[in-house]
Amino acid sequence: MKKSLMLSALAAAVLAGCGNNEDAGGNGESKGSIEVGGKNFTEQFILAKITSIYLEEQGYDVTENTNMGSEVLRQALENEQVDLYWEYTGTGLVNYLNEDPVASSDEAYDLVKELDEENGIIWLDAAEVNNTYTLMMREENADELGISSLSDLADYVNNNPGELEFASNAEFASRADGLAGVQDTYDFEFGSNQVVRMDSGLTYQALDEEQVDVAMGFATDSRIKGFDLLALEDDEGFFPAYNAAPTVRESILENHPELEDTLQALSEKLDTETMTELNYQVDMEQRSETEVSREWLEENGLID
Repeated sequence: MKKSLMLSALAAAVLAGCGNNEDAGGNGESKGSIEVGGKNFTEQFILAKITSIYLEEQGYDVTENTNMGSEVLRQALENEQVDLYWEYTGTGLVNYLNEDPVASSDEAYDLVKELDEENGIIWLDAAEVNNTYTLMMREENADELGISSLSDLADYVNNNPGELEFASNAEFASRADGLAGVQDTYDFEFGSNQVVRMDSGLTYQALDEEQVDVAMGFATDSRIKGFDLLALEDDEGFFPAYNAAPTVRESILENHPELEDTLQALSEKLDTETMTELNYQVDMEQRSETEVSREWLEENGLID
């Protein structure tokens, strides 16, 4: 009788141990190691953190490698230093594939997905997060000068040369779908001494503190609202679509084909409004990316 009780207790303990690890890949076994990359601004920190927490809860051993410049991160993906990260369709087309920018979100995604597959990089389903570029002014100043669109800005710069200073990160100042393209499309030009280069995150602050008059930014950045800035209307439709999508090396998907459906659950829940709110919580409310990301995953039923 004692032997039977001991065997029953042992069996119960084994079953309990298996049950406790069911959510972590089954029987406590890891589904494998995944390295998640990210760029060096708030939205990318959040996207990387959301992905890392979610994959960990799905049973993967996750390492994060963030705070990288765009070109460096792409190279890291190509060189197998990271396995996946969230990229933007416009960046993929213009920067990595040397294609012309595309304004339509669907067309941009279909094209970049098709072309990049030849490089062994797979674009999974894109989210409805369009983090395209924008030029901003302080709302009060823009009203005083009668500027609400990029055409208005071009007219003002041409009629008042040398008056407005512009803040830009190094990437926007040099890329084809950045400052050069805006100036060509709208037929104006800031003088070289009028362009002040700084990190992306500082352009909003510099504008808010009246260190500059115009600044580049990103459409989903909550500081536009938080600092009472005005995103100037792109009335000629220059800026291309920049929808966010997970990009994964083909070899990783071959080993983990389930990742496509797993990450689709994230893409389906994310849109521009949601991303702006998450950015706001980190940038303006000074909450940590980890806290904000985990809370969002829980609220959307993606993790317990």
